[in-house]
Amino acid sequence: MGYFGLASQLKLFDRLDRWLRRRIRACYWKQWRRPKRRREMLLHLGVPGRQAIRHARSRKGTWHMAKTIASGVGMTKAWLQEQGLLSLKTLWASLAHLR
Repeated sequence: MGYFGLASQLKLFDRLDRWLRRRIRACYWKQWRRPKRRREMLLHLGVPGRQAIRHARSRKGTWHMAKTIASGVGMTKAWLQEQGLLSLKTLWASLAHLR
């Protein structure tokens, strides 16, 4: 953030944040591996039962599943922040006094 903090492109950091969140969701999806584990984790995250089952059994790839409704409902921005994800947009905003 030291170098890019001087840039005045808020949209760039917003796009990077969205891409990072989707990539992390894809990594979690890949980490869960089996449909049973995926279903359990989606239910634990608050996704409705029928939707969790349907998404857990999907054969689509991790990148596609990272953008589905179920992962967006379960793995929200707040949940990702609890997991330790830092937002580039907020870090950039904190350096606003340098511009």
